[in-house]
Amino acid sequence: MASPYAKELHVAQLAVQRATLLTKKVFHDKAKGTASKDDKSPVTIGDFGAQALIVQAIKKNFPDDEVVGEEEAATLRENDDLRSQIWDQVKVARLEDDAAEKELGGPIQTVEDMLSAIDAGNSAGGAKGRIWALDPIDGTKGFLRGGQYAVCLALMVDGEVKVGVLGCPNLPVDDSLSLSAEDGKDQTDDAGKGVIFSAVAGKGATGRPLSRGALQPGHPISMKPVTDITQATFCESVEAGHSSHDEQSQIAQRLGITKPSVRMDSQAKYGSIARGAGDLYLRLPVKKDYQEKIWDHAAGDLVVREAGGQVTDANGLRLDFSKGRTLRDNKGVVAAPKAIHGQVLDAVMAVLGAK
Repeated sequence: MASPYAKELHVAQLAVQRATLLTKKVFHDKAKGTASKDDKSPVTIGDFGAQALIVQAIKKNFPDDEVVGEEEAATLRENDDLRSQIWDQVKVARLEDDAAEKELGGPIQTVEDMLSAIDAGNSAGGAKGRIWALDPIDGTKGFLRGGQYAVCLALMVDGEVKVGVLGCPNLPVDDSLSLSAEDGKDQTDDAGKGVIFSAVAGKGATGRPLSRGALQPGHPISMKPVTDITQATFCESVEAGHSSHDEQSQIAQRLGITKPSVRMDSQAKYGSIARGAGDLYLRLPVKKDYQEKIWDHAAGDLVVREAGGQVTDANGLRLDFSKGRTLRDNKGVVAAPKAIHGQVLDAVMAVLGAK
């Protein structure tokens, strides 16, 4: 009997792998022609190209599914040069990966097809039906400087995350390598780098090397048992505007952790703790009214939980992906192995309650 969501997992892994290869090529070509969104964050050829490829794959295989995507094509319709550069990358990505194209190929035959695919990521999200959450490049600033970034895709069914896939081109393939403070800085995707993490609800989490063509064999991953929390490695965001470094430092001190935090962009943090390279992930909002985007957490949340971890917000509530395009009922993220999550959460509540 086929496992639940077997086709969805296979399509998601192939689509994320092909899109991740596109982003690698864009970086090495240094064709990062940037525009500016309303929130002033950089947008690259890689963002748009990856979204087009992934949405096209979803729509071909699951035409009735909706997609909550980060990008829209309005900028490209007004910028001939950027649009042309993205179209060139999408065409190359389809031609260079025959194995994926045979399974994922479909309606992208023209520039307008590409723009329509990007704009098809306009779902409002919600608690009913099958909805994919897509971040074509999570950690765009990390991507631009050669740091950590991830291509992230998750399927939600009636508001519950059922499939999650993370493409992390700059993380080492070797699960046994522990994170250090250097891992969040400028990286290369040399030999031995590039991982795809994936999970299906109730079926565990896996890792496999990033490759061209067919998927490489996967292997189970799990969080590392933490017997002494003072020796734990915790991850946080690079950008102080995304997460409160000061409060997270106070939490680490309360737990007796003396090692410097590992500051990394993107959901590569979720993947890293899921396979035991790190232990804790803290993301505490710097503004009371800030709402996390579902595409920044859906895939990573499932990968960590299926690897034996627990993920809640700063109030101990499960992340709720059924409220639309944001986690409007949650504040912050606390991810840790189940055995110590309560201890970490107590420290979080103590520090936040003392404000």
